[in-house]
Amino acid sequence: MTVDRILPSDEAHELLDLVTELADRELAPRAADFESRAEFPREVLRTLGRSGLLGLPYPQEYGGAEQPYEVYLQALEILASRWLAVAEAVSVHTLSCYPTAAYGTEQQRKLLPEMIGGELLGAYCLSEPQGGSDAASLTTRAVRDGEHYRVTGTKAWITHATSADFYNVFCRTGGPGAGGISCLLAPAGTTGIEPQLPERTMGLRSSPVAQIVFDSARVPAERLIGEEGAGFRIAMAALDSGRLGIAACAVGLAQGALDYALAYAREREQFGQPIIDFQGIGFLLADMATQVAAARALTLAAARLRDAGRPYRIEAAKAKLFATDMAMRVTTDAVQVLGGAGYVADHPVERFFREAKVLQIVEGTNQIQRMVIARSFTH
Repeated sequence: MTVDRILPSDEAHELLDLVTELADRELAPRAADFESRAEFPREVLRTLGRSGLLGLPYPQEYGGAEQPYEVYLQALEILASRWLAVAEAVSVHTLSCYPTAAYGTEQQRKLLPEMIGGELLGAYCLSEPQGGSDAASLTTRAVRDGEHYRVTGTKAWITHATSADFYNVFCRTGGPGAGGISCLLAPAGTTGIEPQLPERTMGLRSSPVAQIVFDSARVPAERLIGEEGAGFRIAMAALDSGRLGIAACAVGLAQGALDYALAYAREREQFGQPIIDFQGIGFLLADMATQVAAARALTLAAARLRDAGRPYRIEAAKAKLFATDMAMRVTTDAVQVLGGAGYVADHPVERFFREAKVLQIVEGTNQIQRMVIARSFTH
């Protein structure tokens, strides 16, 4: 199913053509195999980085493409329609570059070309075993020790935990609450940083997610991003952008499921005719297509606010909430269109269905998104 896209420039059209070509060549043929082996496609990320696709929204002076966020999100959508784990990896990596790009010193920003170019893969260490949604209560602590911080604690649900080259570590340098949190940019090879065994996840099996133990890890004080106490503000600003990335991933995953279900319904015959000609199937597909289009529109509307420098936090929460709930519905319906065939791994809609669930959880659960939106009514 062709998506009719309105883009801000000819350059953006050419860029998305490149993304489509790379996704068809590098992602689609490999997804099922890597997912079945639970293997992280690190080289694919390097290929995307060398093609300029890991730095789309970042400034050219740091090696980025300086594209509007609405263009970046549509590129992410295309990747997700072929292989969600790769799109999510791009989204997480882009999120991991944000603290350095937005709040780093000039010395720290010298790392950005390698980050954006994909030679250094990032991870975002905010959640903890006892505190996911309640990020302001995190307990990982960093104590200043001369020219270093000693970091002690455990982070949980960290994408790229076992493969990252650098970690954004949100840790407590002061008292309780949001004001006591800081952000450190820690090299992965630091003594005392100990990634644990990957979690055995329902979907996204080629995406390494694990806990990370910090056992008095010595991180140079010059790796403090921003100032002490600014970490929570940095984390929330990054998550606003990250939620748009997850919304775009959800739209792409749902588009992939819709495309596959449409193709199947046109070819599968029952009672002497293609099943797409039956109203029950045709109406189901019509609803799926409408939901995908609505989620795409909501996501890009929020992105355009961001591009215009206007507040977009609430719109990002709405987009993440709606798009990820939509992806769960659409992938469920894609399985239904295929019937029994949709329940076996011979068809990718089985994998799409399993993958959609995590999108309702990451970057703030959808219950948190509803809380953010509801609070905006009275503040």
